[in-house]
Amino acid sequence: MTDSRAKTLITAGELARLLDTNKPVVLLDVVDEPGAAPDNRPKIPGALSVDLATDFSGKPTPKAGRRPLPDIVALQSKARAWGISSNSMVVVYDNSGGAQASRAWWTLRWAAVANVRVLDGGLDSWTAAGRPTSDHLAKSAAHAGDVVLSTGHLPTINADEAARLARQSRLFDARPRASYLGEPGKAGTGHIPGAIHAPSAGNIADGRFKSNDELRARFRSLGADGSAKIGVYCGSGNAAAHAIAAMSAVGLDAALYVGSWSAWSADPSRPAATGPEPE
Repeated sequence: MTDSRAKTLITAGELARLLDTNKPVVLLDVVDEPGAAPDNRPKIPGALSVDLATDFSGKPTPKAGRRPLPDIVALQSKARAWGISSNSMVVVYDNSGGAQASRAWWTLRWAAVANVRVLDGGLDSWTAAGRPTSDHLAKSAAHAGDVVLSTGHLPTINADEAARLARQSRLFDARPRASYLGEPGKAGTGHIPGAIHAPSAGNIADGRFKSNDELRARFRSLGADGSAKIGVYCGSGNAAAHAIAAMSAVGLDAALYVGSWSAWSADPSRPAATGPEPE
């Protein structure tokens, strides 16, 4: 495993070895919003239940989008309640394809938590390895952490910067094809003009991130080779964060348009393109 991949992803086997030897790991079971999954859903033993809507995001607005950046003081309070300290290892996972876990990974990295991994394959990879689960619900750790958070440790772009990158064919749209295509004549559908369709699902095979060779070849074919800035967006920033995690695994950086399509489409001054072509 390359250094970049090891700093971004962790396999179920690697996580099991850490837990079996009682290594301190903060485990976060991520869903999109409260009620998105039952409280008694199967979890990795010891995992804390968190959600993107209230734990990792600010208040949604048309301008900021559906999943805006969180208030850093509020996020720090949450992170300490989860037991995160400056030297903690954090592992995030979900059971929904990885987008929710990737957005949690991205937000913690953006907020200066350096040692964060996405569980490759999520809960399915854990159960496929024959590992036990628990239905215990916990939202805070037995012992609080003392992590100090700050903003801006991963790059972001706003709508104007997204538009500029799109004109240069350096903005990726990580949504499924139907969302990218939109419906001609229907407001609020389509994509940012010039954006390249690069669905996050294309980075996955059999529920796990593709090999580094496969990921590098894919990103190279899309025009991402590390020589120029790349931006990524989706509906509200989750699938885009998943794409950024895939790029991180092969040593590529990309900036997240946090507001994504939920903010872009809410602004009547912003144009939209429909159909399979970028423009």
